[in-house]
Amino acid sequence: MTVDGRLTLLRDGLARRSLEGVLAANAYGDTKPMQVCAAQASVYDRPDPAAEQQTQLLFGEVFDVLSETGDFALGQGRRDGYVGFVPKAALSDMGPHPTHWICVPQTFGFASPDIKSAASGPYSLNCLITVTQTEGRFLFAQGLGWIVAEHVLPIGMFKTDFVATAEGLLGACYLWGGRMSTGLDCSGLVQQALLSSGVAFPRDTDQQLAMGHAVEASGIQRGDLVFWRGHVGVMVDTTTLIHANAHHMMTAQEPLAEAISRIAAGPTGDPVGYRRL
Repeated sequence: MTVDGRLTLLRDGLARRSLEGVLAANAYGDTKPMQVCAAQASVYDRPDPAAEQQTQLLFGEVFDVLSETGDFALGQGRRDGYVGFVPKAALSDMGPHPTHWICVPQTFGFASPDIKSAASGPYSLNCLITVTQTEGRFLFAQGLGWIVAEHVLPIGMFKTDFVATAEGLLGACYLWGGRMSTGLDCSGLVQQALLSSGVAFPRDTDQQLAMGHAVEASGIQRGDLVFWRGHVGVMVDTTTLIHANAHHMMTAQEPLAEAISRIAAGPTGDPVGYRRL
């Protein structure tokens, strides 16, 4: 049985109890659900702040904690199943279920229902919040502060055009492992744009390549995904690609033909697939 360590909560012989009888381990343990209480929480491949960031969790997301090592918690994010180590300071006990999600690239939480009051954040697209009060155009989000109502949607209500969401992130910095609107990597951009339209999507490019169905390069259209080895972008129309990339060090839009030519000149090579969801 092939085990994907990114999605399997098994480390150093300890596995989550639901894997008992499925995977061999020295011990099995129960997980404790915790919630991200920071604007974002880095997920590392080992309990070390100098380790490589694998992905990020956003405010309000649930992280099932299996064990603790020093300042880190080992666990698994519920939204996409990613496993890793998260700083304990970024986690808190579970609160009420979220009622809304942030539907704009980024917003701030204010200390009072006043745009001139002290602000925290920014908080990114797809953060999950629990609204407990309203005052004028402001909503009070537990643990975040007052947020303008235009920047959120109720849970269960989604955007209809994920490509437009991706376009709204143009200029966002490139960040390896990033899922924030202020910093994303290529697969993070695709995942977050689709999530805003209610589509649960895997985190990494090889996982995303298995989604949808193949299409021919000659027939690509808006919303199709273009994959290289370790890279992905979204078609804006039949000739234009948007992608978070290390060449521009940001989310950029460019002719697909130019991207293919430039990338082919390096170690990544030619596209390996075109997919339609």
